[in-house]
Amino acid sequence: MRRRFALALLLVLLAVLPAAAPSRAAEPLVADLSKHLVAITTGFAGTDVLLFGAIEETGGVNAGDVVVVVRGPNRAEVLRRKARTGGIWINSGIAKVDSAPSFYRVASTRPLDQVAPKSVLDRHQIGLDHLKLDIRVKDADADLAEYRKALFRLNQKRGLYGTETLRIGMLSQRLFRTDVHFPANVPVGTYMVEVYLLVDGQVVSAQTTPLVVSKIGVGADLYDFAHQQAAAYGIIAILLAAAAGWLAAVAFKKA
Repeated sequence: MRRRFALALLLVLLAVLPAAAPSRAAEPLVADLSKHLVAITTGFAGTDVLLFGAIEETGGVNAGDVVVVVRGPNRAEVLRRKARTGGIWINSGIAKVDSAPSFYRVASTRPLDQVAPKSVLDRHQIGLDHLKLDIRVKDADADLAEYRKALFRLNQKRGLYGTETLRIGMLSQRLFRTDVHFPANVPVGTYMVEVYLLVDGQVVSAQTTPLVVSKIGVGADLYDFAHQQAAAYGIIAILLAAAAGWLAAVAFKKA
């Protein structure tokens, strides 16, 4: 009797435990970077970072689109508008931006207007036209939109903002990859690489991966010393310049 009861209890437990155990669904989006540190040395001339990943079946009407946004650390910006008065150019207006991305790149499997509606792009700030910026304008002859365009134009000339949406290549129905270029003048700091999976115009999965851009070696030591001990750095620079001038004068005098 006891043996039958024990056997029946064992069968009940075997039937209940698998149903009670939580099933862990596979992540629909997995992405990573070829490197998580961009090391800036004295000979740094820019570099490319590979982003790659895979997507799972989502059950939507289409297979889904992948969008990548790379944002640099925020920083304050000051924009000045110049106007020609009396034959000379003077500052006639100013605008301050409290926090603007120091670096901004977007990559997508398709054009952004085909991937998602404007409301979704605005919510996640995907694309320059959808960035939320706090711009304070002190200019009677120019509006916020003009300064916003000027900010984008200046950073695009520096190579810090993308002029167009990069292309994400699909190696198959699931695998994707894209290269993000970082120029020689890339600002240091912690960058956020955001990867979105969109199905039928809606974000169904997202992943954020940090990327560190840092100076290393002698250049990093000089950079830290110049910013942390600005007065001492200025005095040393003046002394070195004076010593170099004196040595050059002595060398030319002997010649």
